[in-house]
Amino acid sequence: MSYRTNVAYLYDGSLDGFLCCVFDSFAKKILPCDIISNSANQLSLFPIKPIATDTGIAKRVYKGIVEKISLGSMQLIENAFFSCLPQKELVILDFIRQGLKIGPSFQFDLTNDTVSSLKKAETHLFREVMHYKGFIRFSVTDNVLISVIEPKNFILPYLAHHFSQRYSNFPFVIYDKTHGAMLIYKISEYFIVKVDNFTPPEADENELEYRKLWKNFYDSVAIEGRLNNNARISLMSKRFWNNMPEVNGTI
Repeated sequence: MSYRTNVAYLYDGSLDGFLCCVFDSFAKKILPCDIISNSANQLSLFPIKPIATDTGIAKRVYKGIVEKISLGSMQLIENAFFSCLPQKELVILDFIRQGLKIGPSFQFDLTNDTVSSLKKAETHLFREVMHYKGFIRFSVTDNVLISVIEPKNFILPYLAHHFSQRYSNFPFVIYDKTHGAMLIYKISEYFIVKVDNFTPPEADENELEYRKLWKNFYDSVAIEGRLNNNARISLMSKRFWNNMPEVNGTI
């Protein structure tokens, strides 16, 4: 029987690292009071226990969740992990503990607060992915497409396939300013790396001209008499606007 302790786990912020935290919790019958990513700049009032990332252990935990709960539960866990749900690690750990007792049906119990929290986080993640698939704007520098985004959730893994298919013949970079990560696509392959800081190159004359043409098109198709800024904001939150040349600074 696990019991709550005054120990906080510290891990590297990766999904594999978190699954190693899950392993340690069950193996040593520890229920941590907190699980902190070393990339989140969080402080803890509790003693810290570092958890090393071991891909072999992570694979064992992944397989165990799929076999003893369900594949759908593991997919929910993964989606929630990449979300911006507060204290997501503790919520997911609680989901795993309950799921192992109840079984595959647990993931569908929306009356359970833990399940409901993860489902809402997953929905928020997918909604943001959908928005960014439409709202991302690229600039061209030295024949490379470059974009900067500021999402709430860590959505780069969900954008990778979409944009690598859409721009399969063009190398591109999508920099996630919020999470300090970059999606890099070279012809036929992509990967995600951590980046401490990235400043996009200054736009050249050609790029500035393209932005001007795009904004002129955007303005020309607008119908002034039907302009409704409230509806506009409800459909396209203002937090997307900084990186969209056609609307940046228009309200």
